[in-house]
Amino acid sequence: MTTTDADTNGSTAAAAACHPPQPAPDPRSDVQTVTDNAETSPAAGVHGYAKQKDAHIKRLRRIEGQIRGLQRMLEEDVYCIDILTQVSASTKGLQSFGLQLLEEHLRHCVADAAVKGPEAIDAKVQEATKAIERMLRT
Repeated sequence: MTTTDADTNGSTAAAAACHPPQPAPDPRSDVQTVTDNAETSPAAGVHGYAKQKDAHIKRLRRIEGQIRGLQRMLEEDVYCIDILTQVSASTKGLQSFGLQLLEEHLRHCVADAAVKGPEAIDAKVQEATKAIERMLRT
């Protein structure tokens, strides 16, 4: 996404209203992150999830374990329906995590934008709406 694209959809203004610019990603990293506002998604700073970070990490590790369990189930030729049950549990775990993160974003970043004025509010609402749309497509 270019800066022009980001300005058009409001995500640059929305992210900048809440967080400082992000440093360039480490090219050695094996983790790929996809965002609509890559130019301004902060790698550091106070996020809405900061108070719950440890709980979120614990939750994601549990989900990661479920995914690894799916791999083992396939390797062990487990019955299809049992695997699908585990897929459902993993999916619900990710959806629940996403909703919690969205709520924290609304409480922190959108509330912060409300103090900054109408343009910041509009940008944050648009950003949150797009995030909700993406979540509903999954």
